[in-house]
Amino acid sequence: MDAKTIRLTKDDCYLFGNGTHYEIYEKLGAHETDGGTYFAVWAPHARSVSVVGDFNDWRCDAAVMQPIGTSGIFEILVPEAKAGNMYKFAITTRKGELIYKADPYARQAQLRPETASVIPDDTPFKWTDDKWYQSTMRTDPEESPMSIYEVHLGSWKKNGEEFKTYRELATELADYVHYMGYTHVEIMGIAEHPFDGSWGYQVTGYYAPTSRYGTPQDFMYMINYLHKKGIGIILDWVPAHFPKDAHGLADFDGEALYEYANPKKGEHYEWGTKVFDYSKYEVSNFLIANALYWIEKFHIDALRVDAVASMLYLDYCRKDGEWEANKYGDNKNLEAIEFFRHLNSIMKQRNPGAMIIAEESTAWPRVTGDPKDGGLGFTYKWNMGWMHDFLEYMKLDPLYRKFNHNKMTFSMTYACSEKYILVLSHDEVVHLKCSMLNKMPGYFVDKFANLKVGYTFFIGHPGKKLLFMGQDFAQLREWSEARELDWYLLSDELHLGVQTYFKNLLHIYRKYPALFEWDNYYDSFEWINCDDNTRSIFSFVRKSRSGKDCLLFICNFTPMERSDYRVGVPCAGNYRLLLDTVSGMHEASDKASTFKAEKQECDGREYSFAYPLAPYGAAVFKFNISKNKKENV
Repeated sequence: MDAKTIRLTKDDCYLFGNGTHYEIYEKLGAHETDGGTYFAVWAPHARSVSVVGDFNDWRCDAAVMQPIGTSGIFEILVPEAKAGNMYKFAITTRKGELIYKADPYARQAQLRPETASVIPDDTPFKWTDDKWYQSTMRTDPEESPMSIYEVHLGSWKKNGEEFKTYRELATELADYVHYMGYTHVEIMGIAEHPFDGSWGYQVTGYYAPTSRYGTPQDFMYMINYLHKKGIGIILDWVPAHFPKDAHGLADFDGEALYEYANPKKGEHYEWGTKVFDYSKYEVSNFLIANALYWIEKFHIDALRVDAVASMLYLDYCRKDGEWEANKYGDNKNLEAIEFFRHLNSIMKQRNPGAMIIAEESTAWPRVTGDPKDGGLGFTYKWNMGWMHDFLEYMKLDPLYRKFNHNKMTFSMTYACSEKYILVLSHDEVVHLKCSMLNKMPGYFVDKFANLKVGYTFFIGHPGKKLLFMGQDFAQLREWSEARELDWYLLSDELHLGVQTYFKNLLHIYRKYPALFEWDNYYDSFEWINCDDNTRSIFSFVRKSRSGKDCLLFICNFTPMERSDYRVGVPCAGNYRLLLDTVSGMHEASDKASTFKAEKQECDGREYSFAYPLAPYGAAVFKFNISKNKKENV
């Protein structure tokens, strides 16, 4: 490409200064041209800036950049700089200090612990995922199944002590996800970061897929491959904060630039990180363009925004005296609110099929509401309240569950207040919280039975689904980024049994629209009995719009067998058992698995049937609601 095409113009500087240059990454950073490599960097407080790299022996006097008017941007064309070369910006601060910084807009970086940026190979990648996009454009995500497999690439599977590459992971991950029945993969922390233990949530290279697993083109290959296999990709994205590493964004040009200068807004004391200054248009532009970059250049389907609550509240994890109120005297970060509305509005405008998901852990109203009506505009919100209550209940000895019955029912009082994803994420299986299996009470074999009934309730409850890797086969140990999952456990019948059972649940979830087509409407859900606390049994119905293939769930959370358990049902007719925790899936022709509703009152219903409910038993039945019986629903 010609250098004149890449170089910043007055219009570019104007749009960037107003926070609306949505392709600013095409101008800032390093871009190879037919005359060398063009470099540009925003450093308004700098006295001078040079490009240093292996192409000029890292000499500060070899490539001195020139300022572009009053924009705060410095630029230079370096003829000898080529793709694959390493570089940094040598910045002389207003105080005369010389500091070396990685490029904020670098699209490739050195493998840690090295910290230089790398001039990327800009050879266009040949995408072949048109069919994926055609299929997604024909479907409404709110009315489609979404079962998400959350993955940390570096510890999913390894080659001995070495990381697998993006290309290796593509085929193996696609095979596993397809076998299990997940619809999406959510990838943790892919933007470049220096410390493995941060899991990718303390980012230094927002535009660079981590080099741990290969090049940016390798990452594109993985996305393209997963799409061709019919699998969507969600990427974790971290606009809340960034680390203080010397080569990173902190005090980038010798002073607070990307962060708030006031430590009462610009410091996360608990995390030891800096907070982005959303009031600066250039900083907002950096982040919004970055979100668009992953969607538009890498074909990512959705971004899951980390730590949204920490952005919305000025007093988040701060003690009295460590924060300042806004101009209205309250604790809302007005700039962050505007940032989210801008982000979600422009994303929907430019990429209508893309999703932005909020990890928001409070009761902030209308997170998924329309910005025009005072909402934040997210597509979905993680349901952290459900997750907390569900896990607290599941940890209990069955003897005490009857006193905490409401933990499993309370979520239905607010289930339609937002568009939710039910999550059992990585955060719940680390830092001495135990794996999902080891959260369960009872003897060793009881833990597996508990997990199965818990997962049945999880799949039946309204909301899209997310499960962290390893928990679908009952990983014993807590997750660690330093080792791969304990795949050898699948040689054990108990672990294999959980995996097979959860796979069957996922296939039922994807097959029956009653479980996903109108999650956000109370008409899709009906309690049969939510008050049976003495026996710790829950029964409920998920209904389809058509009334066909509705599903009845029964979950027994005690080790007590109910050999003749009678359950009330919405209407007369046959109820065919699809799945239970004892025998697994049932064949369509299995007449013994069909139960005919009798005209016998139970659970306040005119019709009911009896079913042998096992200890820690769960069962899913299919039935139809006849038109003349809809008044009973």
